[in-house]
Amino acid sequence: MQKVLIYDSSFEGFLSAVFKVYEEKLIEVDIQREGNVQRSFFGETEEIITNKLQADRVWNGLKKKLTSYGRNQVYYSFLSEMNSVENILLDYIQQVFKASENIEKDFSNATVLKLSKITRSVGREKHRMEAFVRFKLTKDGLYFANLEPDFNVLPLLAKHFKSRYADQKWVIYDIKRNYGLHYNLEHVETIVMDFPKEFDFTKTSEDFFAEEELAFQELWQNYFKSTNIESRKNMLLHVRHVPKRYWKYLSEKQPL
Repeated sequence: MQKVLIYDSSFEGFLSAVFKVYEEKLIEVDIQREGNVQRSFFGETEEIITNKLQADRVWNGLKKKLTSYGRNQVYYSFLSEMNSVENILLDYIQQVFKASENIEKDFSNATVLKLSKITRSVGREKHRMEAFVRFKLTKDGLYFANLEPDFNVLPLLAKHFKSRYADQKWVIYDIKRNYGLHYNLEHVETIVMDFPKEFDFTKTSEDFFAEEELAFQELWQNYFKSTNIESRKNMLLHVRHVPKRYWKYLSEKQPL
């Protein structure tokens, strides 16, 4: 009988589910994340309680078998949130532990190839977010940015923005997944916020943002308009480098 393991959507929760598979020597397993469960008429369902010690044992085991490249494949693929990616990862992890040699770059292996493609997609989204995130200065002196990435790349952005904006307090908020990163000049922490009903993430409202931010937005928009030569505009090339789905983050793309 198939065993359906439901975890809390965290990476440690997923690793705890993997530990459960090994602990009970489960053969037919379907790992599903909480909130996206597809019940099975022929399987037994069990909720997995996240256990850091168990998760660490699995991760430390992978550290012995994989390089940083291979571990990134596991973590980046997990953050993709793609349907059934947990089961692809379980298959990969089982092969890693079973193999006598490192398999992370064996692209003749269908599972390795799948994870490689997913990892590249997540990596591209990470780099795009690093390039397209725009901060706005709030009335209380905090720099705020919102995004809606295709994949859950927020955990991958902390190091970049902490290094680049080390002297500023900032928040980067994923409005699609309703959580964010907050940097307080010392460390980055994960937060959840309740926004006012009238808050519009696409606007720079004077109710929430500083006057100098509004002035800067207007200055930047005018500069962008004045330097944009209509006769040389190549929209196909422009959209290729800056897809339209990112325009909502860019000050220069907002109406004056």
